[in-house]
Amino acid sequence: MLARVFQFFSIVVALAALTGCQFAGDNRHNVPLPKALVDRMAIIGSSPGEPMMIRVYKQTSELEVWKRTNTGRYALLKTYPICKWSGELGPKIQEGDYQSPEGFYDVTPALMNPKSSYFLSFKVGFPNKYDQAWGRNGSYLMVHGDCKSVGCYAMTDEGIKEIYAMARESFKGGNRSFQLQLLPFRMNETNLAANAASAHSSFWLNLKEGTDIFDATQVPPIVDVCAKRYIFNRADAGRGSLDLNGDCSVGSFSTMAAL
Repeated sequence: MLARVFQFFSIVVALAALTGCQFAGDNRHNVPLPKALVDRMAIIGSSPGEPMMIRVYKQTSELEVWKRTNTGRYALLKTYPICKWSGELGPKIQEGDYQSPEGFYDVTPALMNPKSSYFLSFKVGFPNKYDQAWGRNGSYLMVHGDCKSVGCYAMTDEGIKEIYAMARESFKGGNRSFQLQLLPFRMNETNLAANAASAHSSFWLNLKEGTDIFDATQVPPIVDVCAKRYIFNRADAGRGSLDLNGDCSVGSFSTMAAL
């Protein structure tokens, strides 16, 4: 009899522990931002609800989170080590090539996954308009927890917990998206020269046009695609009037004005 009573209570305790773990898992997307991170935002003149931008560098396995400050410009908030990305330097071409993508992407609330099997995650938005213009395909390309990658950027559970929370708070602040710049390396002349023989060199030079604008203005560029190229800060960008594969002569550029 005592053995059965003990067995019953053991089951009850086990179920309670399991339920507790399940609750914690279901609420992981609402974990508050660490006070140290909020304090750091205040130091640079920002706050959780302000817009953000993320830059990823494959070569050095770094992810940077930038926040808009009270000057209207963005400042670097924190750099996270990327635990794992897959493939090599260069864009993702097709499903199953195990390449982590490169390019300019917009992350919206719809791309956030609070129930991810990788603790937390968000999709990068691949394929975007540029990828579609080149006929590239692939699915479930994410920034996520853990340290395994088959085309994604794995940040560890602790890393994605903070990054996810920052995105969540930025969306709560009324921002509809944040820009995600997925880059092969820091886009300077030294790195470009070292990789000049790559088949992707012209693609990377196109990416550099956008990163140069941000470096000069500290404001994310307005990104669109025309004639199978990224274009930046163009007057008609984002209005759906540009031909992905055709002539880009219609409209005027405001890139120099932004600089």
